[in-house]
Amino acid sequence: MTLPLNPAFAATEPPPVMEARRWLEGVSFPADRPLINISQAAPVESPPLGLRQALADAALNDANAHLYGPVLGLPALRAEIASQWSLAYGGAIAAAQVAITQGCNQAFTAVMSTLAGPGDEVILPTPWYFNHKMWLDMASVSTVALETGPGLIPDAATAAALITARTKAIVLVTPNNPGGVEYPAETLAAFRDLARSRGIALIVDETYRDFDSRSARPHDLFADPDWPETFIHLYSFSKAYRLTGHRIGAIVADAARLAEVEKFLDTVAICPGQLGQIGALWGMRNLGQWLAAERDEILARRQAMETGFHALPGWRLLGCGAYFAYVEHPFDMPSDLLCKRLVTEASLLMLPGTMFQPPGASAGTRQIRIAFANADARGIAEMFRRLAAFRM
Repeated sequence: MTLPLNPAFAATEPPPVMEARRWLEGVSFPADRPLINISQAAPVESPPLGLRQALADAALNDANAHLYGPVLGLPALRAEIASQWSLAYGGAIAAAQVAITQGCNQAFTAVMSTLAGPGDEVILPTPWYFNHKMWLDMASVSTVALETGPGLIPDAATAAALITARTKAIVLVTPNNPGGVEYPAETLAAFRDLARSRGIALIVDETYRDFDSRSARPHDLFADPDWPETFIHLYSFSKAYRLTGHRIGAIVADAARLAEVEKFLDTVAICPGQLGQIGALWGMRNLGQWLAAERDEILARRQAMETGFHALPGWRLLGCGAYFAYVEHPFDMPSDLLCKRLVTEASLLMLPGTMFQPPGASAGTRQIRIAFANADARGIAEMFRRLAAFRM
């Protein structure tokens, strides 16, 4: 007898990164052509020594680090985020408007659970971050695709035409995953104004904000004294301090919204991990210079990607920034089949655009996402050599 399965889960696509890893099963890579894995946007190195020592000290000497903590996170970390974000964005954020989550994916699911239910609609620009789409599918919330065109920048006027009585939110990711593009401040302001005029939420996922190439603040949304009425900000500590395994993210939103979020978090996880929060707080207070150097390195790799694709015949760079390059390939083959061939014939693992677009969308068949943050200068150069040598 087969046990019941929620039909919404049955209709949800498998996790793309896990699917791509299955392409490696049974494949042997030549000694002179080892695998270059540019499929997942996650640091593979450990946190810096000082942060690891802070984690070790807490594990050994802080008894509270092993107990349940507040559902919405450690007060000191919430206050630190409120203080640093207020300064960085030129706005006024209170600690009560900050919640800590088990990674930014949980931040998204928690917020979305308070906003939308079965039959509701949420607007996602395409190409979209697949985990956002997966959660909406599992929650029986309809995803409305907002096409972004060649520049990958969404347009608020185009989005306005997609809003219905069932629309609950618009979700933006900047710097973008998978596209890499940095949304202009004017674009975010236009979406804020649209969301406010229609009584819906504007959710902005800024997981990669620490690697934005702009020296000025990326937007002025927090400078609006009425920001809590419309705007919800999401963040992750995974990329900034290499804390991927500790799963620490954050929500900045109206305190009344966070009271609803607390119900979700208490049910799902009770509280965020204490050690990860301690590490994030230590990083915020001590790793500013180190993080600036990390940003410089990522920007150097971005420049290498831009230079390489502009010199690679037939390939077109659609967007590049933070951890990602998003490209069009020149071959007469769908990107999902092409990416499988690149594994076996070029020892390159990357994700096809079909994983970031609605089913059947022709754009996805021509597109590929490359997560270059874990490839150093030598690895990036070797990737371009292999792509130039690849033949159908």
